[in-house]
Amino acid sequence: MNWLLGLLFILIILFLISNYNKKKRLASLRKRLLENWGKPKSEKFYFQSIGKYFYNNSHKKKAYHTISDRVKSDLDIDAVFQFIDRTSSKIGQQFLYYKLRTIENIDKLHRFSSFSKNFTNDSNLRLKCQILLSNLNSNAAYELEKLINDKTIEKPKNINWVYILTATSVTSIFLVFVHPLFLLLLIPVFAVNTILHYKNKENITYYLDGVSQLNKSLIVSKELAKFEKIKFYFTNLSFIKKINTIHLKTKFIGLEKHIESEFAALFWLAIELIKILFNVEYIIFYSFIDSITKEKESIEKLFLFIGEIDAAISTASLKAGKEQICTPNFTDKKQIQTTEIYHPLIKNCVDNDLNLKDKSMLLTGSNMSGKTTFIRTIAVNSILAQTLNICFAKSYTAPFLKIHTSIRITDDLLEDTSYYLQEVLTIKELIKASKAEENCLFVLDEIFKGTNTIERISGGKAILSYLNQQNHIVLVSTHDIELTEMLKKENYELYHFSEQIENGKLLFDHKLKSGKLKTRNAIKILELYDYPKIIITDAKKIEEERFG
Repeated sequence: MNWLLGLLFILIILFLISNYNKKKRLASLRKRLLENWGKPKSEKFYFQSIGKYFYNNSHKKKAYHTISDRVKSDLDIDAVFQFIDRTSSKIGQQFLYYKLRTIENIDKLHRFSSFSKNFTNDSNLRLKCQILLSNLNSNAAYELEKLINDKTIEKPKNINWVYILTATSVTSIFLVFVHPLFLLLLIPVFAVNTILHYKNKENITYYLDGVSQLNKSLIVSKELAKFEKIKFYFTNLSFIKKINTIHLKTKFIGLEKHIESEFAALFWLAIELIKILFNVEYIIFYSFIDSITKEKESIEKLFLFIGEIDAAISTASLKAGKEQICTPNFTDKKQIQTTEIYHPLIKNCVDNDLNLKDKSMLLTGSNMSGKTTFIRTIAVNSILAQTLNICFAKSYTAPFLKIHTSIRITDDLLEDTSYYLQEVLTIKELIKASKAEENCLFVLDEIFKGTNTIERISGGKAILSYLNQQNHIVLVSTHDIELTEMLKKENYELYHFSEQIENGKLLFDHKLKSGKLKTRNAIKILELYDYPKIIITDAKKIEEERFG
C-alpha cells in the first residue's frame, strides 16, 4: 500500500513540475510576443521552403496578376518580405509570401484589410491567436504544403496480396491453438510482411512531417474557430469537421514523430512487430492516402484559414511599427500621386512626392543620385498596396496595376546570351504584356545600355513611346539626356535627381525635382577623385567641342 502512495506522490510531483514548466514557457512566449509587436523578425529565412506554396499551387493562375521571378529579383521582393513578415507560424509565413506575390481583386483586398483591423483593435484576441499559431512554428510545419500540392502516391497493384497475407497471419494465430506447428506458417509470412513494411517506410517518412503538422494544425484550427470575430469572417468552417474524420489515421501515421524516451522506444518496438505481422501500417497508410486525396480541398482550406489569420496579424503588427504607413486609394484613372513615399529597406530613406496624371515618367540623374532606388520605391509600394493594402508613404493614389520590370539584366553565360540580347528578350516580354487590356506599370532602368549610343537612344525612344499607351504607366530612368526632348512630346513627365560638389565632397540630397537635368558633373567627379590632369583637360576639351 505504501508503494502505491509513493508512486501516486511521485506522479503528482511530476504533474506539478510539468504544469509549472508549461506556465513558465507560456509566460515567456507571451512576453516575447508583446515585446516583438511592431518589430521585424531576427531569424533566418529559408525561401526554398517559404516559397513552396506560392510555386506549387495552381490558384495563382486565376489571380489578377502574379509577381514574376524577374520582378522579384529586380525589386528585391525577398528582402522586402523579410522586413514585413511578422507571422507566428510557418504556415502563415508561406501564406504571406504567396499573398505578397499574388495580386487578387480589390474586394478581397479590402476584406482582408478589414479583418486585419480586428487584431489592431483587440490586443487580447491577437495575443491568444499568436500563442496558438506559435504551435506551428517549427520548420516541419513547412511540410503541410506537401499534402496539398504534391502528386499523390498511387496505391500499389499488389495491395490485394497484402490483404491475403494479413488474413493468413490472423488465421495462423488462431490455428496455433489447434496445433503449435501452424506457428511455422508465420515465419515466411512475417518475412514477406517485413519487406513490404520497410519498403513502404520511405513513403511514410516523406509524409511524416506533413502528417504530424496536419494533426497540430487541426487542433490549432479548432481553437481559433472558437473566437467570434474569426467565425464572423470565416463563415464556412466545415473543412474542420471533414479533416477530423481522418484524424485517427493521421495520428497513427505520425506516431513515430513522438518516439523520444527509451520506454517509448520499447513500446514502439512491440507495436512495430504487430504492425509488421498484420500489415497494419501498410494498410492504414494507403487508406490514409485515399483520405488525403479525397480531402485535399479541405486540407488546403485549413492551410488558408491558418495562413490568412496569421498574415492579418502580421499586417497589423507592421502597421503598429514606427514606420509611416498609409492606406492606398485606388482609382480608374491613369495616375500615380504620392506624398512622402519612401523605400522600407533603406535606413533614413529620403521621402519624395510624385504627381503623374495621364503621363509616364522619364527620370534622369547621375549614378548614386537615387534614380533606380526611386523607381523601385514606386513599384514596391504598388505591390504592397495591391496585396496588403498598405504603402510606405503619407498618401498613395494609383490604379490597380500589373507590374513588369527590366532593371537587373545580366549576361546568361550558361545560355550563351549576351547582355544586349538578354535585354532584348526581357523588353519583348514587356511589349507582349502591354497588349493586355488591364493597366500595367512598366519599370525600366537604363534601357538598352548594352548597345551603342545612337541605337540605344533611337531604339529606346521607340519602345518607350510604344509602352506608354492606353492606361499603362511607364517609369524609366536614364543617363541619356537626348531622350528627354523626344519623350516630352510622347506624354512623358520629366524629373531628375542632382548632386552638388561642396568643399571637395560629393553630396546627394536624393530629392526628386521636376524638369530635366541641367547640370553635368561626371568630369567634376573624376577631378574630385584625383584623376590625372591630362585626362581631365582632354575630357573637358571634348565636352566643349561636341556639346558646347
